[in-house]
Amino acid sequence: MRMRRAIGRALCGLVLLATPLRADDLVDRVLAVVGSTVITASDVHMARTLGRVRVEAAPDPVRAAADQLIDRALILAEVDRFAPPEPSPDALDEAYASVVVRHGGGTTFGTMLTRLGLDEAQIRALLREDLRMRAYLDQRFAADTAEAQQLLIERWVVTLRSRTPVVLREPLLSGPATASERPAAR
Repeated sequence: MRMRRAIGRALCGLVLLATPLRADDLVDRVLAVVGSTVITASDVHMARTLGRVRVEAAPDPVRAAADQLIDRALILAEVDRFAPPEPSPDALDEAYASVVVRHGGGTTFGTMLTRLGLDEAQIRALLREDLRMRAYLDQRFAADTAEAQQLLIERWVVTLRSRTPVVLREPLLSGPATASERPAAR
């Protein structure tokens, strides 16, 4: 799945290179590269819009969101190495229904997905990854409290960052994007 996504992004890049762009056309902006995973401004925008990252108290919300997506990419690489069981279809359906309700229901959620350039299958793929990550983390980092587990996970992620190439593109796009800075929908 991740390999297909990386190949898809590479092919899109090649198509874009062959397409003449005006100097003021912004297609997307690479914010970070984690191993072979590219994190773009569109990824950060999508994660923030869907509430997949927590940035409300951060002085630089884009940087905070990008950091969380970097951590997620590092964790997913480990999850893929150890292949936890697939989530059940019922668990995936329940997670999807929860996201739809959290974002205002069917029509409102559908409109938001259209604005983001996403569809149900892509959201389900993200939720599948989330469920696999949660199963892996719960199995690997058993603790008496959620806080103790979170501390163990944070320490582990620091070690993942130390052994995986992470390249941040500076400066990251901060604050709300203007119309000319907003990434194109995928």
